[in-house]
Parts: sequence; structure tokens; C-alpha cells
Amino acid sequence: MTTTPAHDVLVLGEVLVEIHTDTALSGAAPGTAARISYSGDALNAAAAAAAAGARTALLTVVGDDELSVPLLRRAAELGVDVAHVHRAPRPNGAYLLSADPDGDREFVYWRTHSAASTLSPAHVEAWLPLLTGCRALITSGITGALSPGSREAVLAAARAVHAAGGHVTYDPNHRPRLTGRAEARSLLAAVAPLTGLLKTSCPADALALVDTADPVTAAARYRALGARTVAVTAGPGRLLLDDGTRAEFHPVPVDPAPVDTTGAGDCFTGTTTARLALGDPLARAVAYGVAAASLSVAGRGGTGRVPAFTETAALAGRLG
Repeated sequence: MTTTPAHDVLVLGEVLVEIHTDTALSGAAPGTAARISYSGDALNAAAAAAAAGARTALLTVVGDDELSVPLLRRAAELGVDVAHVHRAPRPNGAYLLSADPDGDREFVYWRTHSAASTLSPAHVEAWLPLLTGCRALITSGITGALSPGSREAVLAAARAVHAAGGHVTYDPNHRPRLTGRAEARSLLAAVAPLTGLLKTSCPADALALVDTADPVTAAARYRALGARTVAVTAGPGRLLLDDGTRAEFHPVPVDPAPVDTTGAGDCFTGTTTARLALGDPLARAVAYGVAAASLSVAGRGGTGRVPAFTETAALAGRLG
């Protein structure tokens, strides 16, 4: 008798308080208006996975400050299971975001000694029954760069899911202000052989991690590290998918009036992984991921626009 997993998708990583302003940060004078929301690559991906129909849980550590309550409430409103979230006597990480009408962004982060940076192998050990029983795990290079303990947590979680026969999605998501190239490359080399899908960007990630600005070459180099399938976002309007049998570009619909591109890559990752976990073939799952990411840029912030799967499927259908 086959036991149905409690969760289709688990997302291991950081959640952040998001402070959003419409003013360019260099012009943020006293009295500049701002609004609070909640984001972080883990929450963005988890929200997208839940919207795509997957039973999704968030594996993270939040702080003991007052914002933890609305942060977790927002995650639950997005359909994400937060029952397994741990707490630490630290503040939550936060960032200030400004996006212009074309979707270009500026960021200032506050995450040193944050609650999420306490993520460790001990947490992974506590989550082991979940990890070995899920269909898929999503994690990232951002998570691995938060602290040495977080790096080990990413590796331990990916190894546990891989050993249990589950799928691992990894996004290197290189952030030069957070980690050096050598450290990011080391983590990538350790995680890549465990991944069923490695989602990355070119030229940003590719230049830093595999020394190329060419998406086809980048995909081949990631696959040489052991990644089974690689998805490379390569600028507006195109995504390269290399599954080891062929590498081809897929069309990406461009929103005619983008508001904010924050979290679009995470939306792709969460949606694609969810659909793979639910049994869709790779090409169809990627088509859904591309459609969801395109729709997501119509909202402000990382979780400002999480499209319902009916919308995502309708757009994917129009793309052929």
C-alpha cells in the first residue's frame, strides 16, 4: 500500500519583512511614504507552489518580534502550511524596496544576525520526517549564504530529499553583497548533483558562478556539475531549458505594463516545482512556471500578485 505524502512541496529558506516605497531610494526624504508586506525567496516560491495546487509547507526560522505574527498570517493566507516554522530570539530580516514603472528595482537589506540566519542542521534533523516524505524540496543559494549553519542546512535537507527519492529544485540566486563567488561556487558544486531542476539567471548568476554570459554554455556547465535539468532565465522574453537531451529556448510572455519584477523568478520556481511534484511532464510544468512568472509582475512586492492556477493555465494554453 502506497502512503500519500503529507506535502507535495517543502520550501527551505528565508522569509523577510518587505518595506515598499514608490520613491527612488536615493531620494527617500523624511516623510517618504512606505508600506509593509512580506516576501523573501522562500515565501515567494512557497506561495507560488501553493497557488499551483501543491500541498506546500514552509521550513524556516522566524523571529520573536511583533512582525512574526502578521508574517506567518500572510503565509497562511497564501495557502502555505506554517505549522513547522521554528522561532529564534532574533529579529526578522527585512528589506526596503523601490520599483519604477518599468519594474526595475533598488534594494536595501537588513538581515545580519536575523532569525533566518540561525537555520541549522539541527532544524533539518527536526524536519527529517517531512523531508523524507515529501515529493519535492525548493531551496536556494541565498539560504545557504545566510550563515555557515544555513549552508549546512541546505546541504543536509537536499541530501535527505534526494536520498529518499524526492525531487530537489535549487536556485543559486547569487547575491554578491551576501556571499563571495568562491563560497557560492562551492555550495553549487555540492548541491548540483542532488538536483532535478536547477533554475538560474544569465548573465548575473552565470558570470559569477560558471564564467559565461552565454545561456547555452551556462546550462551545459551547470549540467556538467551534475544538475539533471537546467532552466536559465536569459533576459526579457526567453528562457532556456536544457534537460540533457536538448537545449532550447522557450518564449516568455512579457507583461505590457509591469509593476514590479520582484519574485518573478521565485514564482517560476515554485510553480514549476509544484507541477512536477503533481506529475506534469517537464515541458508542461515549465510552461506553467513561465506563465505564472509573467502574471506575477503585475503586483507590487514578492507576494503582491500570486496568480491563481486557473489564470496561469489559461495563459500557458494561449502560448501553445
